[in-house]
Amino acid sequence: MTESSPRGGAPSASSTSTSAPSGSSRSGGGRTFSLKQRLLIWLMFPVLVAVPAAGFMLYRVMHDTAISWLDQALGDTALAVASLLRERDGQVVVDVSGPTDRALRFDRTDRVYYLVLDPAGEVLLGDVQLARLKLPKRKPNEWFFTLATLDGESLRAAALGANCGAGHVCQILVAETLNKRDALQQQLLVVVGLLIGSMAVLLAGAGWWATYRGLRPLSQLSAELEQRDLARLEPLQHEVPAELRPLIAAFNRLFERLRRASSAQQDFLANAAHQLRTPLTSLRTEIDLALLEPHDPQMEPVLKRLQGSVDRSARLATQMLSIARAEAEPGGREQPLDLRDIAAQVAEDWVPRALQAGADLEFELESAPVLGQSFLLRELLANVLHNSLNYAGPNPRITVRTGCDGDWSRMEVEDNGPGIPPQERDRALRRFERGSESKGTGSGLGLAIAEDIAQRHRGKLELLDATTGQGLRVRFSVPKQRAEG
Repeated sequence: MTESSPRGGAPSASSTSTSAPSGSSRSGGGRTFSLKQRLLIWLMFPVLVAVPAAGFMLYRVMHDTAISWLDQALGDTALAVASLLRERDGQVVVDVSGPTDRALRFDRTDRVYYLVLDPAGEVLLGDVQLARLKLPKRKPNEWFFTLATLDGESLRAAALGANCGAGHVCQILVAETLNKRDALQQQLLVVVGLLIGSMAVLLAGAGWWATYRGLRPLSQLSAELEQRDLARLEPLQHEVPAELRPLIAAFNRLFERLRRASSAQQDFLANAAHQLRTPLTSLRTEIDLALLEPHDPQMEPVLKRLQGSVDRSARLATQMLSIARAEAEPGGREQPLDLRDIAAQVAEDWVPRALQAGADLEFELESAPVLGQSFLLRELLANVLHNSLNYAGPNPRITVRTGCDGDWSRMEVEDNGPGIPPQERDRALRRFERGSESKGTGSGLGLAIAEDIAQRHRGKLELLDATTGQGLRVRFSVPKQRAEG
C-alpha cells in the first residue's frame, strides 16, 4: 500500500497527529503491519520452511522404499543360494552348476558376489574375498544388511543364517556394487527437486494472491477468543491494524464486565458456604447433645444414622462448593509455592482426624516447587486424604509424599486399602462415580474435584498401584519449570 501525505508540502502538526500511513498503524509507538503484509509474511513462511521439509520427507520415503526393494532383491539371491545347500554323507555341499552360478551373478548394472561358509566358518563356495568383510554370524533365517568397502569398492552386503543339516548353521554372504543405488539416488534428487521447486513457485504465487483476500488477524483473534474462559480474562494485547482496534476494545470491555460478574459469583459462593454449613453444624451439635443426654436405647441407632447423614451432607456441600469455586474462580493469582508446605498445612487438620479414625498417617516430604493457588492445592490434598480414610478400610496406613521427578513436581497419597482395579480408574475420576469394590459412604466427588484442580494447574492426576503391593497411590504431578520460570 502507498503512503499518503498532506497537500502543500510539509505536513502540519495537526495533520501528522491525525493521519497515519495506510500500510501501517502505530500502537504504543510500535509499527504494526497491514493485513495484506501480515498475510504475505505468514503465507511465505510455509513456502520457505514447510515445502523444503516436505521435499526432504518425500525424498526419504521414496529413497528408503527403493533401497528396501533393492535389499529384498539382494536377499532373494541369498535365499536362492541357501536353497542349493545339501548334506551328503555328513558333509555340507552346495550344488551350483555353471549356468546356476551365472544366473546368481547376473545383473545388468552391478557386479554380484556371493560366498557360502560351513558351520566351522570354512569356505564352501563363492568369492573368498567376501570373508574379509567379517560380517557377524546370523542365526537360522536371521538377516543382516550393511554397507561395506572391499578392495576400495563400495558394496551393499547381506548375511543370512541357513540350516544345513543336523542343527548346523551355514553363513551365506551376498554383496553387490552400488551403481543402481547411486543412479536411483540421483534420479530421485532430480525428480523431487523439480516437484518441490514447482510447488514452491505455485504456492508463492497463491500466497501473493491470497494477501488481497485473506484476513489472517481475524482468524488469530477468533482462535484466541476460542481459548478464553473464566480463568483468562486479561485484556487482549494483540498488535493489530487500526481497523481491528475498536473490536479489541469492545472485547476488553466485555472481559472487564465478566471479571466483575465472576467476583460477584465468588461473593455468593462464600455466603452460600456459610449459610449451608451453619445449619448443618447446628444440627450436628444437637444430635451430639442428644446422644450425651439420657435417651431411649432404641433411639441410639436412629441418632447415629442421623449423625452420619449430617456428616455426609456437610461433606457433600463442601465438595459441591469446592467444584463450583474451582470452575468459576477466574483469578486467584498463581504464585510460587512448595507442595511440601501445602502438605504440612493440611497435616494440621488431618492428623487429628486420622488418629480419631484409627489411621496411621505418615509424611515423607521433600521440596517440590510449583506455581499455583494455595487454597485449591490444599483442597486437592484434603479430598484425596478423605478418599483414603473413607475407602481404605479399618486401621489404614496412609503415606503422603512430596518431591521431584526430573522436570515434574509431585505429591502422592498412598494407602494400603483394597485399591481400584486398573480398568475402573478412569471412571473413578468422573463425578459421582465410585469403584465397584468401594465400601465407604462417600459421594464419588473427592477424586473428581482433585482431577479438576490438577487440570486447572496444567498438571495431571494419576491413579497407580501402591508401591508396597495392595492399595492405591494417587499422584498429582505438575511441570516444575513453570514454578522456576
